[in-house]
Amino acid sequence: MGLRFRQLPGSFVICRLPSDALPPQVAVGASFTSITRTEDELSIVCPANQAPGNAKCEAPWICFKLEGPFPFSQTGVLASFIDPLAEHGVPIFAISTFDTDYVLVKEEHAEAALHTLRSAGHEMVS
Repeated sequence: MGLRFRQLPGSFVICRLPSDALPPQVAVGASFTSITRTEDELSIVCPANQAPGNAKCEAPWICFKLEGPFPFSQTGVLASFIDPLAEHGVPIFAISTFDTDYVLVKEEHAEAALHTLRSAGHEMVS
């Protein structure tokens, strides 16, 4: 399954706060922000310049947006995108939304990830 994807502008950070922490204020207009609370943690993905100062953070990451939307009945979308990366040793962080999927890759693996994705039949669009 060949997918179309784009790279979102800028550098991203993945952060962890305690599960009972208040979510940080993030700037409206950011190309991508995700805040997820579980019983174990509050996880934030945001532009690197918006990282909460009191959080444990991993950086820098780039973010790929799969060109959806994809119907919930369609299977294998995310797997077709991340399996080639796993086979080539590229670690990822994936987030799904109602319409599509986002895959973050450490900046140090960006070139290998792009080559791998194109070789797997996926198309990067502007």
